[in-house]
Amino acid sequence: MILLQNCFFIASFDNEKCYSESDILIDNNKVSHIGKNLIANYRQDKSLRILDCSNCIVIPGLINTHHHFYQTLTRNLKAVQNAKLFDWLVYLYEIWKNIDEEAVYYSSLIAMGELLKTGCTLSTDHHYLYPENFGGDLMGIQFDAAKKLGIRFSPSRGSMSLSKKNGGLPPDSVVQDEETILKDSLRIIEKYHDPSEDSMQKIVLAPCSPFSVTKGNMKQTAKLARTYNVRLHTHLAETKDEEEFCNEKFGKNPLSLMEEIDFLGEDVFFAHGIFFNDDELKVLKETNTSVAHCPSSNMRLGSGIARVREMIDLGINVGIGVDGSASNDTSDMLGELRNALLLQRVKYGSDGLNVNEAFQMGIENGAKILNYKKLGKIKEGWLADLAVFNLNKLEYTGSLSDPLAALLFSGISHQTEYTIVNGKVVVERGKLIGEDENLIIKKGNEIAKKLLT
Repeated sequence: MILLQNCFFIASFDNEKCYSESDILIDNNKVSHIGKNLIANYRQDKSLRILDCSNCIVIPGLINTHHHFYQTLTRNLKAVQNAKLFDWLVYLYEIWKNIDEEAVYYSSLIAMGELLKTGCTLSTDHHYLYPENFGGDLMGIQFDAAKKLGIRFSPSRGSMSLSKKNGGLPPDSVVQDEETILKDSLRIIEKYHDPSEDSMQKIVLAPCSPFSVTKGNMKQTAKLARTYNVRLHTHLAETKDEEEFCNEKFGKNPLSLMEEIDFLGEDVFFAHGIFFNDDELKVLKETNTSVAHCPSSNMRLGSGIARVREMIDLGINVGIGVDGSASNDTSDMLGELRNALLLQRVKYGSDGLNVNEAFQMGIENGAKILNYKKLGKIKEGWLADLAVFNLNKLEYTGSLSDPLAALLFSGISHQTEYTIVNGKVVVERGKLIGEDENLIIKKGNEIAKKLLT
């Protein structure tokens, strides 16, 4: 058992309940009790581990709904620092086509490590790049990395079937035919998908985008996902270029294409969704389709500002994604919530998005997207995925009249004091427990350098 003792502030997100100077008791992988002086009942329990949280705010673990882990190895490349999405992709595909097993493993550790250290306890990853010379089980490699660090992981088996020779953007060497994609998608569902309430690994199926997959691939993938009750994901309405591509190739805009192939519904979430018009927002609402909002990437690539304020007002479920680390260029989950908050205010004014709404997107809405019923609240009987931030720092001084808002409005570092996943401490005093950070840094830089030579 673990006792988070005398927490300065607990934001439970359970009907807006907040606690001060209170304890959280974790038993196995769930929150057992919330209250004051819980130690009195467990003082003699030698298995009890006590964490002093008297200077800390505790929130439910943040949930990342869109990412590309492998891109951590190609961050900040000068040639594409100022490029738009299509140009950015064309340049980087020529580098990414050379990733191997080691690159996948260490890029996953880098991304997961950053996420854990910034309060994220559950993440997806959209890996759609399958080089022809890649050996081994790509998703199995990622699950090994996830187990090493202790993060809850629900990756997307991405796919690309439309290469340059067929009018797409990616090189021929990183795409697969539809039969191969569907066969491997079925394999990983059967091998890795765990639908249980406290699952540490779930599978999502995710054709990359309308400009890198065939219509048949998307349609068959949707059918397979629904047969096995797994979530569906793709990029959609991210840029005007994408809209022009779809109109030219398919004779309709991106969302109309999704309607045609039955790629809408409560089990579907789209990354970005910047260019949905009024009628399309109504379609999302009526079909209960979700959106993964990626503010940092949208700013970084100059793609535009998603209509999140209007989506929320319509009742569309919107989560938060840090997106690929070559278009962000971080995996800073708490920082992503801050950017979501501020970017909506650029578009809609000073009340465009409030703190509670930003956290709602980054916690409970993300749990809904990835189909976890017992995540998103600090509540007795719910899973113990928690982010603990130390507020006794210079950068938070003077901000403690509203401790939760302080996490977004103040601070110069978004790193946790502790991150707890499934009842286990995976970040302690700001450091990863599962792997030596110096090793990850060393190997990551070596692999990144090799990719560029």
